[in-house]
Amino acid sequence: MSSKPQKMPKVAKVKDKSPAELQITAEQLLREAKERELEIVPPPPRQKISDPEELQEYRLKKRRAFEDNIRKNRGNISNWIKYAKWEEEQQEIRRARSVYERALDVDHRNITLWLKYAEMEMRSRQVNHSRNVWDRAVTILPRANQFWYKYTYMEEMLKNIAGARQVFERWMEWEPDEQAWLTYIKFEMRYKELDRARQIYERFVLVHPEPKNWIRYARFEETHGYIQGARRVLERAVQFFGDEHFDEGLYIAFAKFEEGQREHERARAVYRYALDHMPRERCLVLYNEYTRHEKKHGDRSSIDAVITSKRKFQYEEAVQANPHDYDAWFDYVRMLEADGDADLVREVYERAIACVPPIKEKRHWRRYIYLWIYYAVYEELTTKDIERARQVYQMCLRLIPHKVFTFAEIWLLYSKFEIRQKDLSAARKALGQAIGMCPKHKLFRGYIDLEIKLREFDRCRKLYEKWAEFDPENCKMWIQFATLEAMLNDSERARGIYELAICQPRLDMPEYMWKSYIDFEVEQEEWERVKTLYERLLERTHHVKVWISYARCQHAAPPSEEGLAQARTVFQRANRALRSCQEKEQRLMLLEAWRDFEDEFGDDISLEKVKHLLPRKVTRRRQVAADDGSKMRWEEYVDFVFPDDETAKPSLLLLAKAKEWAKQQRKQEEPEESHTPPLQQDDTAAPQPHTNHAEAQEEEEEPDRDLDRDDSEVDVGSSSDSSSSDAEDKRITKRKRRQMSYSSSSSEEEEEEEEQRSAKEQKNRPKKQQKENTPSRSSSEERDSSSENKRKKAKDFFA
Repeated sequence: MSSKPQKMPKVAKVKDKSPAELQITAEQLLREAKERELEIVPPPPRQKISDPEELQEYRLKKRRAFEDNIRKNRGNISNWIKYAKWEEEQQEIRRARSVYERALDVDHRNITLWLKYAEMEMRSRQVNHSRNVWDRAVTILPRANQFWYKYTYMEEMLKNIAGARQVFERWMEWEPDEQAWLTYIKFEMRYKELDRARQIYERFVLVHPEPKNWIRYARFEETHGYIQGARRVLERAVQFFGDEHFDEGLYIAFAKFEEGQREHERARAVYRYALDHMPRERCLVLYNEYTRHEKKHGDRSSIDAVITSKRKFQYEEAVQANPHDYDAWFDYVRMLEADGDADLVREVYERAIACVPPIKEKRHWRRYIYLWIYYAVYEELTTKDIERARQVYQMCLRLIPHKVFTFAEIWLLYSKFEIRQKDLSAARKALGQAIGMCPKHKLFRGYIDLEIKLREFDRCRKLYEKWAEFDPENCKMWIQFATLEAMLNDSERARGIYELAICQPRLDMPEYMWKSYIDFEVEQEEWERVKTLYERLLERTHHVKVWISYARCQHAAPPSEEGLAQARTVFQRANRALRSCQEKEQRLMLLEAWRDFEDEFGDDISLEKVKHLLPRKVTRRRQVAADDGSKMRWEEYVDFVFPDDETAKPSLLLLAKAKEWAKQQRKQEEPEESHTPPLQQDDTAAPQPHTNHAEAQEEEEEPDRDLDRDDSEVDVGSSSDSSSSDAEDKRITKRKRRQMSYSSSSSEEEEEEEEQRSAKEQKNRPKKQQKENTPSRSSSEERDSSSENKRKKAKDFFA
């Protein structure tokens, strides 16, 4: 019999395998099971013992259970303690004692076991047994403070004061912590034993030599009225710690003690002693307490002293944190200079100048060098130590790396210092050494000023000559040299210096040089020389300011009648010269200056003439490249249209048209001379309509927007209608375009003409024989017809 295959259950397909939002934990299952317990478990039945036999049986059972637990885990002290505690409850003290002894054999260093054992003996009022247990405990574990505390407490409760003191003494032999000593002291104080407590304090501060313990000792003496004893304790504490182990709290407590005894001078002395001997970074609270004390009990001078010392502390912190913070050094030494302690000021100056900048760059030395200057000035003016000030200057000059950079101010200050000491040769020697080693403009200027004050003008001339050799491009030097000669009424020498200066190939400020030269000649009233200088200057530059100054100068020159005409002549020359200038603003400045000049000195007619020359202000648009050069953009700019430029443009346009017409005539004459047939003439004349068509197209198209746009009746010099200006601008635009097209296409047209000529000659060679057989017209008729055609074409072209 064949068995049918057993069907297996279908496995359900899980569509969503993500975790459920609410997760079930094992704790939740247990909690729900506990909540569903409906039956209350009854407590175990209480066993009632009615006779001694049952009691013995119960005790035997419990002892067997305890022994079994101990046998299972002998090292578990809690089982021993439970066993001994149960025996104590059964009033079996001997058995409990035996259990504790057996437990101590297992672990004799267990503090809890000893405590439970001793407490059991104390509860049982077994005093001797308790003493024995405590003695054994403190002997085995002398560092367990709980045994000593419990032992002394028991003896004190038993009124055994001597025994308790003896226990304390045994304890102190082990030099316990501070709390043990304080407990012993409190024990003696409870029984009014001050001497014993003082002796304990003496031993205590030696075993634990900390400032707070000395302070406790002093307060103990102060509390019981022993003021001198408290002061002696604090003094001993200061001597004990010495200068190596300063403590801020000890000195504050000492000062407050003296303040409490109204000994303010003593308190002030303590504060000052501490501030003078303690490190600066450790006495911030001390400064605050000192300030509080002085504000409360001191006068103004003492308060200032406190503030000074506090500031000194802050400056010391700043310079120690950053030795190259020269501003902090400056403030520090200024404060000390105001205090008046010269030795301390010198010490701080020496510390400051020892902080040399690590990099030989002038920008790092600029602040540092003033430390030397202030140091030298302090030695010279405050302490009156001239020799020390000289040494400071010389040390500073030796320290500066003159081959890399120098400081002219140091050299000048040193020379002035020597002059104040009436040693002129030393001052000149120092400045000469400076110029020879590291010449600078400031050194030359200072040396020359010194010689001028000494009225040594020959030395000044020599110095200026050295300066000119060193830097011939310096215009200020040349001007000062010439000014010196002019001041000495030597105009020829001054003029020679000016001539030498303007002949230099390079000058840093040539316009300043020329202006000074012209002003010099004006002061000398040498008008012809002034005119010559302006003409020489105009050969080099056509700047508008030069023209305006020239015109003003010509007007100022006597006689006044000719000066006005000469000034107008200069303005006219300037206007003609600036026509070709690309910067139209200069020409506008010139015309405005001319207008102001005519308004001030001229008449109405001349003023109107100048006003007609003023330009119109026009806003235009142009294409400029973007910053990255990728795109073109439009921008507006202001342009000036001058009337005389507009009148000159038609003549240029006419000349360009005439040239174009002549070219076209030459093109037409070449085919006629070669006697080409009409078909060939049409072929060769084909390019001409193209040019005419281009011209017609240019005339028909509207003016480009990016060239001209009137600025809505904004006129600089003359007023004109906006519509007329638009039309005029359009015509000007067309003319400009034609001129540009003509000039750019002239070379191309010539090349095309040459090619066409060569092609025509090759084509017309086989046809010349045929044309020779045809009858030709008379030469007079040909000339008449050609001239008539030329006149018609010219008339049509210029129409």
